[in-house]
Amino acid sequence: MQKSQLTPARVLFPLGLGTALSLMGDATLYTVLPTHTAEAGIALTGVGLLLGINRAVRLLLNGPIGAACDHWPRRRLFVPALFLGALSTAVYAATEGFWPLLLGRLLWGLSWSAIWVSGAAIILDISNDQDRGRWSGWYHTWFFFGAASGALAGGVLTDWWGYRPTMWAGAALTALGGLVALLLLPETGQPQQPSSRPLKRPLPTSLYRNRGLWVVALVQWTYRFVIAGALLATMGLLVEKRLSLNGVLFGTATITGVLMAGRTLLSMLTAPLSGTLSDRWGGRWRVGVMSSVVGALGMALLTWNHPAAILLGMILGALAGGGIQTLVTALTGDLVETGQRGRAIGWIQTVGDLGSALGPPVAYALLPWTGLSGLYLLCALLLLPQCVLLQRFSRHRI
Repeated sequence: MQKSQLTPARVLFPLGLGTALSLMGDATLYTVLPTHTAEAGIALTGVGLLLGINRAVRLLLNGPIGAACDHWPRRRLFVPALFLGALSTAVYAATEGFWPLLLGRLLWGLSWSAIWVSGAAIILDISNDQDRGRWSGWYHTWFFFGAASGALAGGVLTDWWGYRPTMWAGAALTALGGLVALLLLPETGQPQQPSSRPLKRPLPTSLYRNRGLWVVALVQWTYRFVIAGALLATMGLLVEKRLSLNGVLFGTATITGVLMAGRTLLSMLTAPLSGTLSDRWGGRWRVGVMSSVVGALGMALLTWNHPAAILLGMILGALAGGGIQTLVTALTGDLVETGQRGRAIGWIQTVGDLGSALGPPVAYALLPWTGLSGLYLLCALLLLPQCVLLQRFSRHRI
């Protein structure tokens, strides 16, 4: 199929479905590992490292994968990475103990790096300045759908079936996503689309001299450290200590999965909405300011020892997360030339993975000193400085 015949909707379904199903094993592990260490054969002290190590290894991988994405066909990276993700989840199911689980997490790090960098590049291929936010938002909707489904189904099925059968089911679903992408995803390449939105200054030729891209990287780091790192890694403990129903009707894993799925489903709604607003307003930075303020307020509410405040905090954090994630991808496309997109996405993802990798071990290291409330307050304070930077750049019509 010629590139000119490709439509975003034609590409989005196999791309989004493959991405969503790839998350089944990872989302399940985040939901159940803190409370099912015995079945996994590890100590609680190893949970933070295992949940963060896949992101740590991506620090070394995102750059080379981004460079490869600028020179290779997108499918050459995306499709094999889905099957590698299925293999990593099968390792969780088939083995026991710290070192085999560590190997599985390293494999998942390699897999997700290729999935996300090439997937984001595909979205930028099929969109332009006038609709980049919208299509980025819809792609992130698939991402959030996968995370929500994995958390919810993983939590429920672990309570019903047990840890290992649930992991086997996740591996099978990820392999199914790989098959769909293999059969249906077309190659998008790197079409040269002219910019339709006037900029105040030419795009920088060097990624590292691009001030706007540095701001996007900071936003990505902070969001990933706070939400994808510290909060998700401690969600099971939050439920166990403050929201548990004491085993009546539902287990802790089920409640944790429901909460993770619910907040992720809210992010699904916010992602396309924020992206579309940024297209129509011509001001992605302003949408980023609003998302960051809402996120800081949400984390602050989690410090209250009251179920209503905690649930509201999760809702606000979910709404902020959908907007921030979408805008990071769209702004990257706005700020760099077409031939630099793979490297730019790889760099932004590396910065984000640094935050995600540090989040779980830092959170578990701080817990004995701060408790959950102190930890979440520190996270709220981390989100505030980026609001100032985003407000400054909101004057740029990008």
